[in-house]
Amino acid sequence: MNTNLASGIVSVVCCFASAAPLLQAAPAQQRPNILFVIMDDVGIDQLRSFGYGGLTPPSTPVLDLVAQHGIRFRNVWAMPECSPSRAMFFEGRYPLRTNILTAILSTDLANSQVSPFEMTTPKILRTVNYKSALFGKYHLAGPYNNPYGNGTPTNANGFDYFDGFVEGAPHPIDTTAGGVNVTDNSNPALPIGPYTCGFVPNKSDGRTIGSDMGACYFADDRGCKMISASQTTPTPGRSCMEQGGIFLPAELGGGSCSAVPPSNVNFGLTNAYYVFNLVTDDLAAGTVYKHPLTDPRARMYSPTETTDAAVKWIKSQPSGQSWMATASYASIHAPYQQAPQVLTPSQSDLSGLYCSGTNGSLEQTRTISNQMLEALDTEIGRLLIQTGIASQAADGSITYDPSASNTMVIIIGDNGTYAPSVKAPFDLQHAKGFVNQTGVWVPLMVSGPLVSSPDRNVESMVNVADLFQLFGEIAGADVRSAVPSARILDSVSMLPYLTNPSQGSLRSFNFTQTGINITANNVRPYPCVIPVPSASPTCAQIFPQAGLCKQEGGTWYGPDPTTGQGGYASCCAVQAAGIVPNMKVLPLAQAAVRNDDYKLISVTPDTCDAEETPLQLYRISQTPGTPLIDYPSLNLITDQTNPTNGLTPQQAASYTALKQELDAILGSESQCLGDGNQDGVVDQQDITNYFLFSKSGSSWYNFPVFDPVTGSQVYSGITGPQDLQVIQQNLGQTCQPR
Repeated sequence: MNTNLASGIVSVVCCFASAAPLLQAAPAQQRPNILFVIMDDVGIDQLRSFGYGGLTPPSTPVLDLVAQHGIRFRNVWAMPECSPSRAMFFEGRYPLRTNILTAILSTDLANSQVSPFEMTTPKILRTVNYKSALFGKYHLAGPYNNPYGNGTPTNANGFDYFDGFVEGAPHPIDTTAGGVNVTDNSNPALPIGPYTCGFVPNKSDGRTIGSDMGACYFADDRGCKMISASQTTPTPGRSCMEQGGIFLPAELGGGSCSAVPPSNVNFGLTNAYYVFNLVTDDLAAGTVYKHPLTDPRARMYSPTETTDAAVKWIKSQPSGQSWMATASYASIHAPYQQAPQVLTPSQSDLSGLYCSGTNGSLEQTRTISNQMLEALDTEIGRLLIQTGIASQAADGSITYDPSASNTMVIIIGDNGTYAPSVKAPFDLQHAKGFVNQTGVWVPLMVSGPLVSSPDRNVESMVNVADLFQLFGEIAGADVRSAVPSARILDSVSMLPYLTNPSQGSLRSFNFTQTGINITANNVRPYPCVIPVPSASPTCAQIFPQAGLCKQEGGTWYGPDPTTGQGGYASCCAVQAAGIVPNMKVLPLAQAAVRNDDYKLISVTPDTCDAEETPLQLYRISQTPGTPLIDYPSLNLITDQTNPTNGLTPQQAASYTALKQELDAILGSESQCLGDGNQDGVVDQQDITNYFLFSKSGSSWYNFPVFDPVTGSQVYSGITGPQDLQVIQQNLGQTCQPR
């Protein structure tokens, strides 16, 4: 980490904060604490407490309890993918303003990551004496193509403390289960793998790759222990993995423990939810530490580590210190992998199922997905209990009194459910990744001392951007005064919904969008075709590596990952080859806006997708159990050249109003070349900041240039002399919101 870089940017951000007048706040110890829980890929279709859950709803007693003792916001829109929603939680600004249009990948430049110049929630809360920390999945910025690397949470985005993984998702499942599979398959009796769930299954499961006994090796001082199938340890391979070890089957040399692990025991491999890149970023200590994969904390079930770290930090806060803790769980994001049995004791042992769509059926995937959500529910309960927000009786039941602790509890899903886990009657074909209802409609529950008349529903439209304002309202900070006037803030007040049960809707429209993030020279990832149950497969260029494609259950059509040879350059090339029947191509961009009754979707198809309908109008509702979903077959627009043709007067009026609103939002952000710190003017401060970043490669001071060959704006990915020239050419220019 460049110390001069960090201190320089911190000083600039502090100038923003000091110049922003804030409401007079009550003493910090009188303001409520904030516990913000993010569930990954959990759409509203998953939860019974919101009126859905399908034919096989997961059991979520803790979430149900919080929902019962608070407010259920039943009409909330997120963005279709992780990063844009998460950025909006803490910035309150639509993706078109921040260039975070889809999930941040390792190929995306800093220009599509949360800027250190944004006035984020932790920066605002710091001005009213709050401490802020985030645990678990980050996915707001870094570690790739970012000057701050793994230090982005504190050094760039304002958190006081971070413990988790900076990347966007668990790594793919390690089908070698720690390197123990062998390449010599001349002996069919050997349990050689691949192990689709990251652990060696039992031989008794009927699979020749399994083993019922072996040596469990650990990377720490626990050394090794023999383990075999029993009533208490039904699957030794899985049990060893859950303890942080690597199981070596007896048939492969694990008939006894040795002082030194054999060569086919590899502690350097990540394994989805069980071995991950853990980072601790502590602003007060001035340290950014990436834990080795041999660290026991990096070799435990990720949601459990998230809970442990959050509990430890919360309990360490001094009496009277107000805090905001974000527990950002990875569940139920792919890959689908069994959670520890101890977290779902009533659930049957799922060790015999296949994982992540490799060979398993849709039913198996949904079974594991349900178990993952139930395990997440258990971890959220432990978080509440161990921080004193809730209590647990001897019989295991949980008691939650929102007025007993001075803590607001806010729980949300970051986007709609990924297709394989979608519950009826929602649309598998247009789930996560699409602006359709299944992709953006998420559960939100809020409970705590500021909630009047709990156990009620709010049907008014809410956008995830509104949480940015709610966090400030809870803490007593005026976020609109804190955010520089040159920036458009899309957040709307939420506190009136908490304090006034008869509060009318504060939004007339809602908005969501998705698109393509900024990469060097506009180079996009290779194609990946994702199967969609009972629907057409979808080709997407959103996974930079073959492993990530396969993790999502897809088929990689890029170059061979081992040789780099062959493959197709784009989804359109795959379609032209005719090798995937009935394949759909993910659109280049999508945006949607709604009012109380109707929803308008605008789609920019890829060049080869002539079947995609650009304009779609739907009647929608959030009726519990029987919602009106925007299935393409229900599109009310039958004439794309004259969209109001054939519509009723009410439908035509709604279309016109929605189209005007959508066009106004999409056209509301102006480009300001040279203004890297987003203060609305290109001045000497931008030159100073340029030199801070000029040796950093990708940064917010890398500006686009026009490429006459492609006819588009192109970013080089390098902050260099050409960017300084852009600043100098635009000195004195002011950029005000449209």
